[in-house]
Order: sequence, then structure tokens, then C-alpha cells
Amino acid sequence: MKKLRLAGPVFIEEMNPESWIEAVKKEGYRAAVCPIDHTASHDEIERYRMIADKNDIMIAEVGAWSNPISSNKEERKAALDYCKKQLDLAEKIGAKCCVNIAGSRGLQWDGPHHDNFSDETFSMIVDSVREIIDEVNPTRTHFTLETLPWIFPDSADSYLSLIKAIDRKGLAVHLDPVNMISNPRLFFHNGEMIRDAFKKLGPFIKCCHAKDITMSNEFMVHLDEVRPGKGSLNYQVLLTELNRLDIDTPIILEHLPSQEEYRLAAAYVREKAAELNISL
Repeated sequence: MKKLRLAGPVFIEEMNPESWIEAVKKEGYRAAVCPIDHTASHDEIERYRMIADKNDIMIAEVGAWSNPISSNKEERKAALDYCKKQLDLAEKIGAKCCVNIAGSRGLQWDGPHHDNFSDETFSMIVDSVREIIDEVNPTRTHFTLETLPWIFPDSADSYLSLIKAIDRKGLAVHLDPVNMISNPRLFFHNGEMIRDAFKKLGPFIKCCHAKDITMSNEFMVHLDEVRPGKGSLNYQVLLTELNRLDIDTPIILEHLPSQEEYRLAAAYVREKAAELNISL
């Protein structure tokens, strides 16, 4: 039977491999976000890798959150270096992927800017991703870009264009369907959008973020991220499509303020999966 792997952050006072794996298992997760960064020693990386393998916990993603296309040369250089080191960590620890956003041309590293959808920015993203992948040359993991509403890739089609332009085996897809919903049409028809994304990107998808989205009645359009189960994301479609991918695809909860909120989110996702006879 194909099984998705649910993942989410855990809150630990004193982090070590033993306390981390105990907390992950306590929450019933079968996958986890990488608990260390590239500054960890070789021995520490090996301890986390081995205890995860021993307990059948997949390390789903290593975050490389930074701005490799920053207009500030020093920030851009530091971000590229950080992405390379985090991708190397993902390779060493056996993570499913290393994930970042493409960045932003503005002052806010993950914010909107009028140049974000320019041809120049597209080329900058291509060059930065190629440089990161070529430096590390991963064979066990992949570098991925999370979809966002105000920078490439913001849709399945723009992601396909990037995949073709970057042309590297080390590139894959980290899908966040909530981040692709940027207008009322996509909000009300997000099931169709999700099906289209999996039809076009399915072979490249390594991880997926799990959250939810609401739209208020205020003028102008106002969209808000909320806990899974509190919004209108079509989880029936999302889980069905994810379950058609390779076995053990991770679906990762994020952006919640407490362990209790994560437990409520996990309960909702598990409930929807059970309705579809999908095991998490």
C-alpha cells in the first residue's frame, strides 16, 4: 500500500537526537523537518541520520531560507553560500529535498516587488539554482523551490518553464498549493488547480506543504493562511493526488504557533486521509 508521510515541527527544550526522535514519534509523524543546520559536526549529522533510519522517520526537508537573487551583492553571495551548504547537509543526512524560495528583488527577502516577474528575474533564478546544484552535485537529494504568489514559480506552468530552463537532474518540485492561490478564481476552484499542478509536475514533486486558506468578504481581495481544516483548500483532491506519487511522499505541516495547533492540524489531515482510505 502506498503511504504518505505526515510531518510537522516539534517543540523541544533540549535538542538532541534522542529527544528529537522521541518527540517526532510521540506526535505520530512518519517524517520530519531536519532539526539541525550545516554547522553541525559530521558526527552529529550521522547521529541524526542513523536514528531517523532506525525509527523509520524520513527527514523530509532541509530549509535553505534566504535570498539568492537579492539586489544586495553581499546578501546574494551569503544566500548562495548558505543554500549550497544546506543542500550538502541534505545530501549527507539523506533528506528528501533541500527547499528555498526563489527570493525577491525587493528589501524583504520573501516579499513582493515590481521586478519579481521580469525576464531578468527569471534568468537570475535560473543562474542561482544552477550554481547551487552544480556546486554540490547531489545524487541522493534534490534542490527545490517552494511555490509563492509573488515570484517564480507561482504556478505549474511557470515551474515547468523553470525546470526546462535550469535543466538539472538535481532540481525537483516542492509544492505548496496554498501559496499558488492568489485570486478568487483560484480560491474557489483550487481543486482543479491542484489536479492541473499534479498532472504537469507530478514526476518532479518531492514534498508538499500542508496548510489552508480563507478569503474574506472585504474589498479588495484579502486571502489569509489558516490551520488545515479552517479554510477552503480541497484536501480530498490534494491527498488523492499525493497518494498517486511515489511511495512515502511527505506532506509537511507548517506555520502554526504551538504543538497543540499542530496536533489539531494533524488530526484534520489524518481524518481526511482516512475518509479516502489513505494511510499516513
